[in-house]
Amino acid sequence: MDKPAVVVLFGGRSSEHSISSATAGGVLRAIDRDRYRVIPVGITRQGAFVLEADDPDRFALDPVHLPEVVDNGTRILWPDSAATRELRVSDSQGVRSLGVVDVVLPILHGRFGEDGTIQGLLELLGLPYAGCGVLASALGMDKNATKSVLRAAGVPVVPSVSVTRRDVDRDRDLWLRRIRGLGWPVFVKPARAGSSVGVSKVEDEGGLDAAWEVAFAEDDTVLVEQAIVGRELECGVLPGRDGGDTRVSVPGEIVITGRDFYDFEAKYLNAPGVDLVCPADLREGETAEMQRIAARAFEALGGEGLARVDFFFTGTDFYVNEINTMPGFTPISMFPKCWIASGMTYPELISELIDTALERGAR
Repeated sequence: MDKPAVVVLFGGRSSEHSISSATAGGVLRAIDRDRYRVIPVGITRQGAFVLEADDPDRFALDPVHLPEVVDNGTRILWPDSAATRELRVSDSQGVRSLGVVDVVLPILHGRFGEDGTIQGLLELLGLPYAGCGVLASALGMDKNATKSVLRAAGVPVVPSVSVTRRDVDRDRDLWLRRIRGLGWPVFVKPARAGSSVGVSKVEDEGGLDAAWEVAFAEDDTVLVEQAIVGRELECGVLPGRDGGDTRVSVPGEIVITGRDFYDFEAKYLNAPGVDLVCPADLREGETAEMQRIAARAFEALGGEGLARVDFFFTGTDFYVNEINTMPGFTPISMFPKCWIASGMTYPELISELIDTALERGAR
């Protein structure tokens, strides 16, 4: 029997291009080659779909030289209708077939990939894919929309104010009053970005303008959030199988000792002052409550495939900070670490995502 063909799709036009490429390096190294035929497809920073080399070392996360997808002159030709799943590639030798695609694994972070856009393309083409669908991906990418949905579902979220550049220009004093109501310090972040790109911690009103400029460079809408004093906890979520309940991993904790917050450098460039501890030191009842809220948040968003739910824990209350529908997936990222601590290996986790997608595609 032929092995299912898996397109590993990575890179993209967002500011998280290199993180997606590094994730691809981990996935290409660990995916079960005895079970799957792998087709690596990269998206350049300009949005060209290219056939990439099946070489994990090309996408190692090197702080000195972050990995990226470069334009090698090839072009991926997606199926011309939903009546076929044949993938082709055009290069200097002409056009050739890459065979029939069984499933796409879109390990894309940020806009133009994690936000429902790629998911919409794959839906139009009739190609099964791993991860959340169009709506959940779009909601999860927009932090303000996520908060609105979770509030309506009774999920506790961090208090915040959503503001656009136009809002600030029209009535700066009004928005300053609303932000002051959150108390200081606050976090200023783009509504639709991830990996802590564009995020600033602001201690007082004097730092707002600079923080806004950084955030507005990533998105037209910015979230100003109350800084919750507490522990930073995260857990991985997977859908139930065969009609079972949503599955939630053991919690992990981000322990910050020498930085203001868990920023891009700490997450991906091995900067000092941050440790990822998994499992987190919680009481049994605290763990159960966090897992309950995580499952509720995932279901409220209409989650499929996977997600990581991020929390602040004050010692008495849990607040959902964000939901990531395609979380960092390098072998050292929190999502895999939490599932590994829950008894699943990294290759098994990759197979879980692919097999779930194949099951959905067969319905």
